[in-house]
Amino acid sequence: MKVDALTYLVLAAVSFVAMVTGGRSSSRRKHKEVFLGENSKFKFGGRIDYKLKRQDSTKTLLIKSEQLLRIEEHDFAMRPGFGGAPIPVGIDVQVESIDSISEVNMDFTMTLYLRHYWKDERLAFPSGNNQSRTFDSRLVKKIWVPDVFFVHSKRSFIHDTTMENIMLRVYPDGKILYSVRVTVTALCSMDFSSFPLDTQNCSLELESYAYNENDLMLYWKNGNDSLRTDEIVLSQFFIEHFQASSGLAFYSSTGWYNRLFITFILRRHIFFFMLQTYFPTMLMVVLSWVSFWIDRRAVPARVSLGITTVLTMSTIITGVSASMPQVSYVKAVDIYLWTSFLFVFLSVIEYAAVNYCTTLEEMRKMKRGKIPSTFNASQAMAFDGCFHDNDIELTTFPRLAPTLTSDPLTSPTQSSDMRPTEGTRLRRQRSVRENVDLLVNNSYMIDSYSRLAFPLSYLLFNTIYWSMYS
Repeated sequence: MKVDALTYLVLAAVSFVAMVTGGRSSSRRKHKEVFLGENSKFKFGGRIDYKLKRQDSTKTLLIKSEQLLRIEEHDFAMRPGFGGAPIPVGIDVQVESIDSISEVNMDFTMTLYLRHYWKDERLAFPSGNNQSRTFDSRLVKKIWVPDVFFVHSKRSFIHDTTMENIMLRVYPDGKILYSVRVTVTALCSMDFSSFPLDTQNCSLELESYAYNENDLMLYWKNGNDSLRTDEIVLSQFFIEHFQASSGLAFYSSTGWYNRLFITFILRRHIFFFMLQTYFPTMLMVVLSWVSFWIDRRAVPARVSLGITTVLTMSTIITGVSASMPQVSYVKAVDIYLWTSFLFVFLSVIEYAAVNYCTTLEEMRKMKRGKIPSTFNASQAMAFDGCFHDNDIELTTFPRLAPTLTSDPLTSPTQSSDMRPTEGTRLRRQRSVRENVDLLVNNSYMIDSYSRLAFPLSYLLFNTIYWSMYS
């Protein structure tokens, strides 16, 4: 019995020591883990941050938001108030920029903030402080939002850097603000009949795609103040006016739809085209007139000047046409360019007429014997390309019979007989043939008349042109 009692005491002592040692070791192990966890947190700069726990907490918060808004309790594929009155959806727009306006493609690109306002009582939630809750695009995919699209849109996208630029704000009473940042390229039917002195009227149109006026009513949230713009500066245009309006659109198979319009009027800057098109064209026309002051016998000088101005005008017309859409009507710039081209072309034709008349004049003088038969015109032009009057020995013209200069005392009868004849000659009008013969015999007169007729005609054309299109 004594041995059994002794064995029992030894076993009890061993078990007690084991319990104490185990408790201390487990306590040490626990403190060690905590110590290592804290040290690792400071050592690695917080990179070990219980990722799993964070994911669980995020998931828990999302479930709480969905439970708060009771998303799982309703079918958000249906619009609010389905089967009743159409749901009103207010719209306001803030235009951030007009990125580009293309005449060739007849479109414009605009970046804007599009905001929707409506009420969905299914998303109402209790709130003691009456504060709204803001969400991003992840919750937008779980609820009903208006399906507004851009009519006549060619390309459009929602900005997604660094996240999708979508904001959803829900108020306790169920009112919702849905904002999205969009860049859209839309069609603009432009009229270039007055280009580049034109004014373009473009519009961006918004409409619901699926819901007609019996289900959804689009309207401007704050009337004319619903359209706001930042300071927009364009290179070739300046914006005269921005206007918000609304209307109805009818489709034969689906009915009537509410449509909102963002209309803006663009006036083109003329100074760029004055420098690039109008001033060079004017200079080419004036340059073509220089040939009127060059000797009519200087064939190389006048021909080269006329051909140069014609080719330069052709280059200007080609450059302007390449940057414009292929329209089937005449533009204002076409009228100016082609009329100027006509003036340049006529200056070349004018010299052709002068040269031809000069040739006829020389041939007639040669037939009359006023130019020696031994005179070689080609040798006279071999040096500088022009005739010289001092190289041609012209016989003196016979003097006219003295009529007015005769002495009335010596020949009174002759003087009295000639006065009626001369008076009749001064009153007689020349025929067309006589005028042509006069120009042929005096070809230099064509240049004299052209020096005055061409500038006056071009000045008259410019006066009419700018008064019509300005």
